[in-house]
Amino acid sequence: MSHTAHIPSHRKPRQRASKSALRAGVAGGFLSTIAVAGAAGPAQAEPVTQTIEMPTITDGLSTAVAASAQATQQVALDLETQASEDAAAEKASKAAKKAHAEAVRKAEAKKKAEAAAKAEAEAEERAERASRTSERTTLSASSGSSDSGSSASAPSSSSNSSNVSGSAASIVAFAKAQVGDAYVSGGTGPNAWDCSGLVQAAYRTAGIDLPRVSQSQSTAGTQVSLDNLQPGDILYWGGAGSAYHVAIYVGGGEFVGAQNSSTGTVQRSMDYDRPTGAVRVL
Repeated sequence: MSHTAHIPSHRKPRQRASKSALRAGVAGGFLSTIAVAGAAGPAQAEPVTQTIEMPTITDGLSTAVAASAQATQQVALDLETQASEDAAAEKASKAAKKAHAEAVRKAEAKKKAEAAAKAEAEAEERAERASRTSERTTLSASSGSSDSGSSASAPSSSSNSSNVSGSAASIVAFAKAQVGDAYVSGGTGPNAWDCSGLVQAAYRTAGIDLPRVSQSQSTAGTQVSLDNLQPGDILYWGGAGSAYHVAIYVGGGEFVGAQNSSTGTVQRSMDYDRPTGAVRVL
């Protein structure tokens, strides 16, 4: 019997075959996984060399922004225009109302003035009729003495037209026949006159052509004193050569003239509106 036969062996017991197979399988699988990973690794790490063009986000953006800005500006202009039109309309409306109120006020004032002028003209007409009636009564009661004897201070001024003859009588008769006719600026008859138109027409009946306007008529003859008047003399208001009104002296201290649109053609006393001077054409 061997000397070492009883010495126990220190080697590890042999593993069972099943466990060895299992470990071999796991190890093989692990190594396979590593191999696969190693094989795949270089392929994934390879750099990408292909360039992909992405659509530009700003394509068309500037056009859209410009269109939007233009639309906004147009809206602002439209609003501004509308505001201006509204303001102008309001201003025009206020002006129209103011003008209407002013027109109404002027119309009322004119109406009142015309009524007052009419009342004044009627009062003057009544006074004038009363004066003529009184004059006729006085003349009827007179002794028929000459006018020069009836007034020592102004014999010629008191001359009565009933004693006038010839051209002067024709002029005076025509002037008196127009009393009551209307006054119209530029009027030359037969039913409407201005002052110089009446004087010119009256003198035409005597075959005398006078200038058309009062300025020229006031220098058409010889200047005479207002204290030495004769029927048919031309009376004027204003300066000789710059007169603004003329009339015809008809005797008895009265004149006939186309005065104004309110009174028309009237016969009045010289005291009503004292003339500046007189001129004698006959």
